Amino acid sequence: AGLFQLKGDGKSYDDPVLVSGTDGVGTKLKVAIHAGKYDTVGIDLVAMCVNDCLCLGAEPLFFLDYLAMGKDDPDIVEQLVKGVSDGCLQARASLIGGETAIMPDLYAEGDFDMAGFCVGVVERSQLLDGSKIQRGDIILGIPSSGLHSNGFSLVRKVVFEQAGLSSDTHVDELGTTVGEALLTPTRIYSDVVAALMSEQSRDAVSGIAHITGGGLQENTSRIVPKGLDIEIDHNGWEVPAVFNWLQELGGVDVEEMRRVFNMGIGLAVVVRGDSVDTITDALTHVGAECRTIGRIVSVE
Repeated sequence: AGLFQLKGDGKSYDDPVLVSGTDGVGTKLKVAIHAGKYDTVGIDLVAMCVNDCLCLGAEPLFFLDYLAMGKDDPDIVEQLVKGVSDGCLQARASLIGGETAIMPDLYAEGDFDMAGFCVGVVERSQLLDGSKIQRGDIILGIPSSGLHSNGFSLVRKVVFEQAGLSSDTHVDELGTTVGEALLTPTRIYSDVVAALMSEQSRDAVSGIAHITGGGLQENTSRIVPKGLDIEIDHNGWEVPAVFNWLQELGGVDVEEMRRVFNMGIGLAVVVRGDSVDTITDALTHVGAECRTIGRIVSVE
């Protein structure tokens, strides 16, 4: 069991709400196994849990992980746990516990799975549940670091099955190998949301969406109240090269690409229409870029 002191480091809360999230890395783990590279998927694990909590305006507090393997391999475990530790440092969350289970009856030798659990906190008055979103609000897109951790069943089918590439194949268009491009860790947005939830910015923010499976349209629409919809300008940002490469390599329809992948936007932030400059300045202060990628409209 792990312990965490809620009141500490000079922090106090008036009406705190705990926010929790649990997730995994999905079949991106198969790419890590294929490449023999295990030091980044732990970051993905933290990111998938923490980013969901951040969307409610929460500050990450602590994280726990669960690892299940077919055979104990201390070298692999060390790399996986290092990734989790690195992710927690990026997330500003304490790693307070974990479990490693060796189950040869369930997992073949070399196979493994990971799950993570994050708990954060937010003042009830500052909770972002999308209810304040209104017509005329602007949608800002925060760039992703790449594929993040969604769509890897399609990725593996296109890259390894159809194209017959290997993890160490160099891709000129990307300037790196297949393995390095696919295993780029998911960006963790703790610094971004901390800036958005600062005293100077938080009143201008009405919603945040983590862009995962389902893409920008589905994930952003999910936080919008009934009677409203989103209008996305797909020309509002430059799609990273890895997505264009995958689309061409597999002959994937652009609409399917947008349904499966984040297409370069990892976080969608809904803000008041007259506050775009304020939010942009706050994000610039922490070294984060954003693009105006859409707006909130009434359902016709």
